[in-house]
Amino acid sequence: MKKKGLLAALLLLFAATAAYAQPRAIGGRIGGQFEVSYQHALGSANMVQAELGIGALWYPGIEAAATYDWIFPINSWQYKGEWNWYAGVGAGIGGYWNHGYGVGYVGVAGRIGVEYNFWFPLQLSLDWRPLIGPGFNNEVVGFNDIGLYSGIALGVRYLF
Repeated sequence: MKKKGLLAALLLLFAATAAYAQPRAIGGRIGGQFEVSYQHALGSANMVQAELGIGALWYPGIEAAATYDWIFPINSWQYKGEWNWYAGVGAGIGGYWNHGYGVGYVGVAGRIGVEYNFWFPLQLSLDWRPLIGPGFNNEVVGFNDIGLYSGIALGVRYLF
């Protein structure tokens, strides 16, 4: 009976430690489009970030992207909160409507940015996530040039 109690206590401790080591953040990004953003930390040096957005400034549309990011602390800026810069690579897909015709695109997504985690559960970030790849419709295939400049965004997320 004591062994079962000890095993249960160790499992609970392990689960609590694993939950603490996997912080998450949910919020939004505003830039070339409005996006819902989710981050999931994979330890202290990596994270997976995914967004789903709708077109806002240039053309109406929808886009989904996900990146695997490496996190680099900016130790000289630490005071109450935590500053980090991050960079990563991933993939994205989307489409938009331009003057009555639809354009689809798919490509490799990059990301580079800086974030500030407050001492309370709030995060602010500024990053650039270009999406490099082809754009296509029923007539032509070309380079998705909108993907290069529409990826700059300001993010606000709740940490949990």
